[in-house]
Amino acid sequence: MASSSFSSSATSTVAFFLLAVLMGSSFAQLSTNFYSKTCPKLATTVKKVVQSAVSKEKRMGASLLRLHFHDCFVNGCDGSILLDDASSFTGEKTAGPNSNSVRGFNVIDDIKSEVEDACPGVVSCADIVAIAARDSVVLLGGPGWDVKLGRRDSKTASLSAANSGVIPPPTSTLSNLVSRFQAKGLSTKDMVVLSGSHTIGQARCTIFRTRIYNETNIDASFAKTRQSSCPLTVGSGDNNLAPLDVQTPTVFDNNYYKNLINQKGLLHSDQILYNGGSTDSLVDKYSKDSDSFDSDFAAAMIKMGDISPLTGSSGEIRKNCRKVNS
Repeated sequence: MASSSFSSSATSTVAFFLLAVLMGSSFAQLSTNFYSKTCPKLATTVKKVVQSAVSKEKRMGASLLRLHFHDCFVNGCDGSILLDDASSFTGEKTAGPNSNSVRGFNVIDDIKSEVEDACPGVVSCADIVAIAARDSVVLLGGPGWDVKLGRRDSKTASLSAANSGVIPPPTSTLSNLVSRFQAKGLSTKDMVVLSGSHTIGQARCTIFRTRIYNETNIDASFAKTRQSSCPLTVGSGDNNLAPLDVQTPTVFDNNYYKNLINQKGLLHSDQILYNGGSTDSLVDKYSKDSDSFDSDFAAAMIKMGDISPLTGSSGEIRKNCRKVNS
């Protein structure tokens, strides 16, 4: 009986292994040491370029973090957001959530160039984006985490998918935010803590104009200050920038949540997290406990990085992050 059981188990194991090989990406998993042998200098190479970019412009740290988010939410963390338009598809860069907004592509190009010199044809652009996001947070004073690696790059992009609403707009209701994150396997807690990335970075007037002129759950003096550089007339000052965190816009800390409690959230989708709803308690917690925010943010970033990656034999390792290999 024992022998028969072992034989059956062994057969099942072999069958599973063969199926895994045939399926490729379905059973492959990301790991923190994926490039330890094939590109041992990867971490230092990426950090050097990110450090240079952020030292020149601290806002770039927020931009690189946002690039990872906007990549992962559209068909998974596959580097598709980096692709320029091609004859076979229109890329995601001109989609509503990305146009005149998502940036940092040149920094990713610089990193890719350095990485290709160190270990040609080994590291995906999708993984570079994930590492750059982590390094940006750390450089601006936030928590670090072990980035899981092994993603491969998409051979296509989807303008329609990027425009479909999977990336929650700044006008989102709380229920919309919750549902959009849940659709990606992220909890309400993950949504609230990842929203804390707005402790760094800036937004354009056209994104927050309606809030500062029409909404009532906003501190009056804060609204007036923002109005001074964001005129009511559409088309006037549309691209003028304002910090998402009025206190420490270039430091990754928990002041974002303190701002929400004081009704100083710049975006509607920020303030809705503290507006008498189910997420008030989480905002209150993170406003008082920076350690919890840091640890929960790191965990949520790892979880977000797991959204539908291409692995195994799927996709490719792009030589140039802006175009598929010929």
